[in-house]
Amino acid sequence: MKTCSLFTAIVLCLAASALGQVEDFDSIKLYTLKNNSGMTVKVTNYGAIITSITVPDRNGKMADIALGYNRVEDYINAVDKPYFGAIVGRYGNRIAKGQFTLNGETYSLAKNNGENHLHGGIIGLDKVVWDATQVSPTKIELTYLAKDHEEGYPGNLNIKVTYTLTNKNQLIVDYLATTDKATPVNLTQHTYFNLKGEGAGTILDHELMLNAKKYTPVDETLIPTGELAAVAGTPFDFTSAKPIGRDINQKDEQLKFGGGFDHNWVLDKNGKENQLTLAAKVYEPESGRVLEISTTEPGIQFYCGNFLDGRLTGKSGKPYVHRGGFCLETQHYPDSPNQPNFPTTILKPGEEYKSTTVFQFSTK
Repeated sequence: MKTCSLFTAIVLCLAASALGQVEDFDSIKLYTLKNNSGMTVKVTNYGAIITSITVPDRNGKMADIALGYNRVEDYINAVDKPYFGAIVGRYGNRIAKGQFTLNGETYSLAKNNGENHLHGGIIGLDKVVWDATQVSPTKIELTYLAKDHEEGYPGNLNIKVTYTLTNKNQLIVDYLATTDKATPVNLTQHTYFNLKGEGAGTILDHELMLNAKKYTPVDETLIPTGELAAVAGTPFDFTSAKPIGRDINQKDEQLKFGGGFDHNWVLDKNGKENQLTLAAKVYEPESGRVLEISTTEPGIQFYCGNFLDGRLTGKSGKPYVHRGGFCLETQHYPDSPNQPNFPTTILKPGEEYKSTTVFQFSTK
């Protein structure tokens, strides 16, 4: 097969792919955002994927800290579909048994994660070509119309995602959506980070703080039980920063279910629901790089690359080893359409879905 770059996306390269419905292969492009500090973020309109985030370490040495690829077909053909850097939805995370009932009607979705629905289905937002407009050297807007019954969801959903890079090394992700029929919406950004640099080994020495005293335990298929459980006295307590690997091998049923950490934490909003508040902070001692995440969302999924196993080779030519990257996906809770006690994810006609997450990069 002839190789293709993110710039050209030759039809011959993609015709035999699993994209199915996507036809405008030749419109796939790569965009670069760069600020006055030299930080760069690269984005493709295929899946609204962030392909690269290059930031300095404490000595000013630049490195790409986002796992990903140089070629479109690598994103398309990656085993186990890791969702590197993509916008996922229309419902990020899992929906139990691939169905939900809304206004008296039951909707059936693809079961693409065991018996459950994951990240929008077979051809979710991560596998379609978005319309893109680079507004300025530091800002790009991506739009997509998810049509009524696309992947089984009700309603025509108009989505806009905006990536803005500030001169303070902040990457701001703004989400906006409207619908003509009531529908669940839960959008998130699925970048895998390694603050030492992509392909530079495991992330187990990264020190993580999560601003959450509770999390949502899951069953063996990773669907929340409905409980909001205290993290105190468990491996899930990241209220004070600790190395990701410190407690990951403890004998704990929840860790067994996830193969490690792959859970939703309930953020401490302190009465500031729908407002931008601190969710997480990660520090990598070797490089000195720091990532702080603030969000308007009520939850955050922490996933530590449990299913990476060395089969995927990234941009630098190095394999992505087990736990070679982590995700911090700001979100509403998994399976909310089937969990009436969770904050609602139903967007109705006349309403706007609005969400903001800020990734702040620094060093110490």
